[in-house]
Amino acid sequence: MRCGIIGLPQVGKTSLFTILTRTHVEAKGGQREAHLGIAKVPDDRLERLTALYKPKKQIHATVEYADVAAIGQEALKESAYAEGLRKVDAFCHVLRAFEDDAIPHVGKSPQQDADKVEFDLIVDDLGTAERRLERLEKDLKKMKTSELEREKELFLRLKAHLETEKPLRVMELSADDRKRLRGFGLLSLKPILYVLNIAEAEDLGKALAEAPEKYGLSAFEGGKSTGVAAICGKVEADLAEMSDEDAAEFLSGYGLTESGLVRVIRKTYELLGLMSFFTVGEDECRAWTVPIGVRAVEAAGAIHTDLEKHFIRAETIHWDELLAAGSEAAARGKGTLRLEGKEYIVKDGDVLNIRHSG
Repeated sequence: MRCGIIGLPQVGKTSLFTILTRTHVEAKGGQREAHLGIAKVPDDRLERLTALYKPKKQIHATVEYADVAAIGQEALKESAYAEGLRKVDAFCHVLRAFEDDAIPHVGKSPQQDADKVEFDLIVDDLGTAERRLERLEKDLKKMKTSELEREKELFLRLKAHLETEKPLRVMELSADDRKRLRGFGLLSLKPILYVLNIAEAEDLGKALAEAPEKYGLSAFEGGKSTGVAAICGKVEADLAEMSDEDAAEFLSGYGLTESGLVRVIRKTYELLGLMSFFTVGEDECRAWTVPIGVRAVEAAGAIHTDLEKHFIRAETIHWDELLAAGSEAAARGKGTLRLEGKEYIVKDGDVLNIRHSG
């Protein structure tokens, strides 16, 4: 899964990308090519399972981030730029909420900047809908089919909705509708996480917590395919250069227990509709990424296609139950380690051991 980091110029999005992925980017004026990097998904559950098993390797779940050039209607007219945005699964929109006379600010307020970019995404989607309707009209003149008629009806609904200047992510769409739209990469349909980049403050913990309401974005917290997080880019840049011990002490000085980046990564993971299950052992403790609501047989396929093909049962226990038992053998004796079949819906935090015939 890939999340595109977008925003107006000079908001701190490339700095966020660099800190998230530990990937250093060489700035080049006017460059449109996206930079890609991987961020580990912080997970205390995996840390605690690793402490229990003491494996040779620990492998976190990951999210891929793409840092793209500054967004705007002119940029969206460039086909390569727009296509790059269509390939991501969600957006992380960085909003400038700090003052610095040394750094020019082309935007206005975080709320207005969010509205401007949202409007640009809506306009782009409206153009896509209009072009598709023109094509469908031509195709229907050649041959009328129920499939083309249904697609036309769907795009007429999309067009009417977009003309109200509302993003498609808030529109009621069926699973069948979403399946039909999958190949179009509609921009305002993608989930979006607003990231407020605030100034350093003495009581930073309080400032971060109050930022969504202060800057008029609290309505997006827990909204439909939306979320809000706040960071202080200056503090995060300092943290990125510290050891874990020094970072923890530094954060405690601000009354914080975790960095803003941890929240950004976690919220991105949630926004993409993802969760983790674990496999554990002396060789490796690992978090596996799967969609929420996945069946046990599909989770087995995330590990290896052969496990899905030859699936028999999944030995299953929730991570906290395993820690409470102290070992799989003890959990088996208590009856908390159980066998589940193909149709079992895997829960976030399940520990699985796949039994197979391969």
